Amino acid sequence: MRTVYVNGEYLPETEAKVSIFDRAFLMADGVYEVTSVLDGKLIDFEGHFVRLQRSLSELDIAEPCTRDELLEIHRELVRVNEIHDGLVYLQVTRGSDGDRDFVFPNPETTKPTLVLFTQSKPGIMDSAASKNGIKVISIEDLRWHRRDIKTVQLLYPSMGKMMAKKAGCDDAWLVEDGFVTEGTSNNAYIVKGNKIITRALSNDILHGITRAAVLRFAQEAQMEVEERNFTIAEAQDADEAFVTSATTFVMPVVEIDGAKIGDGVPGAKAKRLREIYLEESIKAGV
Repeated sequence: MRTVYVNGEYLPETEAKVSIFDRAFLMADGVYEVTSVLDGKLIDFEGHFVRLQRSLSELDIAEPCTRDELLEIHRELVRVNEIHDGLVYLQVTRGSDGDRDFVFPNPETTKPTLVLFTQSKPGIMDSAASKNGIKVISIEDLRWHRRDIKTVQLLYPSMGKMMAKKAGCDDAWLVEDGFVTEGTSNNAYIVKGNKIITRALSNDILHGITRAAVLRFAQEAQMEVEERNFTIAEAQDADEAFVTSATTFVMPVVEIDGAKIGDGVPGAKAKRLREIYLEESIKAGV
């Protein structure tokens, strides 16, 4: 049985409770972060903490604790749950003043809710998907327009993954005004020649922590990076495609809407970037 963290307490998961009036439950009024654990180390904790601060600030939710306190909670959960490879999920909500209301509760009298739990994922670095690549479909992007805030509003991304599953694929790329925004839970890329192409940061996409690291490693490896919009047709004509996220790292995409990408197998640049990312991230892990 896992030990989880709820508002200052480490508890068995069966004893963890949050109010039914919590605004995350009633209004999806909360944000989250997922930090990978590799070889027992937290990967890019600092980046996730900075993005958490930004998300909370954009929604005017108070920070529940300091950076150092949050790091200690992460480390303790990794320790007590004996996580070697896996993740730590963190969620901060606006909390509740005891009843349902569209108006925000008084921040002076209402504390945010802080919840963390771990998931063990043995073999996450050497998954079959990373060796074979994944297949994606394209769907219309119907999400709200502040995708840069990592909120718990995940119903449509979840529906997108189910659409992909029903189509015999692994994931979906979201399309708005004719251009790919991102995947359901990841940033999207194509490769043409030596150039890696991905959508520029804006309110339209999540500012991926893994994205930032991978693009930095790509440039250090003398790969050209171009941040611009691209279409599904352009992706189908690319040499390679891949996605990045905290839990899939660099994941090759080998098929989009039934069309093979390149030779239909993981491309050399995606595989190399995955190797670099894992090696460097574990070195820098805390």
